[in-house]
Amino acid sequence: MKYFVAAGEDRGLTASERHALRGSFVELSDGVTHYELTGPDDGEVVLMAGGLTVPLFYWDRLVTELHTRGLKTLTCSAYGRGYSDRVRARYDEELFTRQLAELTERLGLTARPLHLVGTSMGALVAMTYAARYRPSVSTLTLVGPAGLAKPQPTSPHRLLRNDLLAGVIARRRGHRILRGHLGHNVRDPALGAHLTEMVLDAFRFEGSLYAVFDTLQHLPVAGRDALFRQTGMLGIPTLLLWGDEDEITPLVDIDTARALLKPRHHHVIPACGHMAPFERPREVAEQIVRFVDARSERLDS
Repeated sequence: MKYFVAAGEDRGLTASERHALRGSFVELSDGVTHYELTGPDDGEVVLMAGGLTVPLFYWDRLVTELHTRGLKTLTCSAYGRGYSDRVRARYDEELFTRQLAELTERLGLTARPLHLVGTSMGALVAMTYAARYRPSVSTLTLVGPAGLAKPQPTSPHRLLRNDLLAGVIARRRGHRILRGHLGHNVRDPALGAHLTEMVLDAFRFEGSLYAVFDTLQHLPVAGRDALFRQTGMLGIPTLLLWGDEDEITPLVDIDTARALLKPRHHHVIPACGHMAPFERPREVAEQIVRFVDARSERLDS
């Protein structure tokens, strides 16, 4: 899909603009990445891979909970999200996986394995990363992972394969579609409003809607059973978390996920929608820390 600037995208991510923004920035091979590496200096590192639309701020409450439990965190905004560059490239899992790999290498975090967390579309990126860089992953946590829906002939994703049609839809209805998508992610209206404000603020930067719609074209979020099966064969201790009221990646898919991934542990979070790290950060943190600690104890014994 040809690069475009949509109505309402009235800001550019220049060096002077970034100077006033929160977070750190590093130039990688595909563009500038917006990231934060925070937490206890001696803590094991948890690397986060986010979903389709969210900036790194999405992880804030979970990050705080993990820090209080002794873990260090690396969060970043995927290209096209937050304050990372809107690149003129194919937005697929190869791009996002390369971004994570280059970021961890640039920050000197390759000396020991890290704990990888992926949510929604980010779970597909996390699984691709785990397969590509298996020795660098100590544990894998997937939260409400995308990819298990069955491809449908009338799926919007199939319609978006046509560049011209995708561009027209993105320009004319992109913000409406985005708002509708965000409205189904969380149960709590106050949290939903906060999420929408957070995401839409970053969508004022030129190329944001282009990035999302190009991702929808080139990163399949249905029919990914083979990727789940491959991940289950890697031998990485895996934790599977799911909100019981998830409307985006329904809980009905958890049995398939368990059969393919063979996770060491799984947990369903009650009264929780699609964005468990955002909605229920304390419970997600407790699950991750318990899982990480159990892994460490097995290695020490």
